Amino acid sequence: MTGRRIVSIWLPQFPMERWRKIQERSGNALPDDLPQVLAVDGAHGPVIYAVNRAAHLAGVTTGARVADMRALCPQVRVDHADCEGDRAALERLAFWTRRWCPWSVADGWATGGPDGHGLILDTTGSDHLWGGEAEMLEQMEASLSVLGFSSRLALAPSWGGAWALARFGPVRAICRDLADLSPLPAAALRLDAETVLLLNRLGLRSIGALADLPRLSLARRFTRAEPAQNPLIRLDQLTGHRPEPVSPPDTPPIFRADARLAEPILDPTHHLPGLCAALCDQLAKAQQGARHLRLTVYRTDGETSRIETACALPSRDPTHLAFLFRDRLERIDPGFGFDLISLEVPATEAMGARQVDLAGGVDAGLELSHLVDRLAARFGRNALTQLQPAASHIPERSEVRAPPLATALTVTPMQAERPQRLLDHPEEVRVLYAVPEGPPAQFQWRRRNYCVTRYQGPERIAPEWWQDKPGTRLRDYFKVEDEAGHRFWLYREGLQGDGRGGAPRWFLHGIFA
Repeated sequence: MTGRRIVSIWLPQFPMERWRKIQERSGNALPDDLPQVLAVDGAHGPVIYAVNRAAHLAGVTTGARVADMRALCPQVRVDHADCEGDRAALERLAFWTRRWCPWSVADGWATGGPDGHGLILDTTGSDHLWGGEAEMLEQMEASLSVLGFSSRLALAPSWGGAWALARFGPVRAICRDLADLSPLPAAALRLDAETVLLLNRLGLRSIGALADLPRLSLARRFTRAEPAQNPLIRLDQLTGHRPEPVSPPDTPPIFRADARLAEPILDPTHHLPGLCAALCDQLAKAQQGARHLRLTVYRTDGETSRIETACALPSRDPTHLAFLFRDRLERIDPGFGFDLISLEVPATEAMGARQVDLAGGVDAGLELSHLVDRLAARFGRNALTQLQPAASHIPERSEVRAPPLATALTVTPMQAERPQRLLDHPEEVRVLYAVPEGPPAQFQWRRRNYCVTRYQGPERIAPEWWQDKPGTRLRDYFKVEDEAGHRFWLYREGLQGDGRGGAPRWFLHGIFA
């Protein structure tokens, strides 16, 4: 017996009900009394994937060939099933059910299987928020009914137990003792039809009969079976002896604040300050600061919409966190309204209480981080960068762009003077009057002629042999000044007769103030 409480939600008509909702939105929905099926490609032609109530009453069954069912029910309407769309919609619905608990996944075994689609929720410790387990199941069923999905729910200490009760137990079944599952048929162990048929032929028609049988004899019979079709493994999962955790694709955050609304609304602005204050209280108790925040609204049509933001440094200032969402709230798609707002912190960092100085002054670093966060919220985080020194003596490699407030590398600075403006790529200049030694006496750059009156240099910079290509030529840099007082940083690429190319070329690499 485990202390976990797992809810299984079975959606037996999910594909057909979703298809009907799509048809209703487009105005192409058929009358309820007209048989309609969804089909998928099979080995011997299309097979039935889902049926509506009228087709079911006419004798049409899932898994049968469409040709055979047309002979049985000639007036049946056949459409192609959207399996990928069903799978994506089920994943979105699984995220939407996090309004009841933070751990929810789509039931992968049942997705596309003969028993329809399903959801699994780990509600351990969450039922008291809804008035108890029975009240929680009633609210889940009612909410799914509003979305247009019929469902059967059950709650048990294990994934396998809840799955079995949802499909083979009473309505909204609640299991306290796994021994109550003994009367259920062997098919409740999530086995395929071939394995269930074999167990029935052996006289093992119920879970209790299977559990009473000596394990050794049964293990020999299914020693080569796949784990998902091994009755002993499935039995251990049902009883909780073999763990089967509920693992969503993204781990739910530890810190979360919710605002549950009595009526659907379209704008979360008025509730955001209260959510930030409640969330910062949780962070303060744990001595943590928020680095990444996510605001999610749970819409009344079963969809969710979210926006995210981040902090340059850990923060738990509610005013600052609320400001980061101010210009992003318009990106939320409210649909027809939402009745639940959730503010989460997926990423945190340690942030203990500290005093800046004895006089209680303001932390300048914290103020700078707030400025960076506000600029990033307005212009986008990719628009903000800072230059940091890099371990290279090649001028264009000596600095790199890094995120704001990133820790800089410890690099010995260059002692030589460098221009205030360095071109992204050196631009070749045309030499009008060359001098045997030193820079050109006259050159042309960007269709304008410059006459050099004085210069300083050369400063020789050799190529970095460990990363430059073979044959890369050295550079001789000169600081030159023209008649108007403009100062440039020129370099000569290569030497005459160095064996690494033709005549040396001249480039302009920077401009001094």
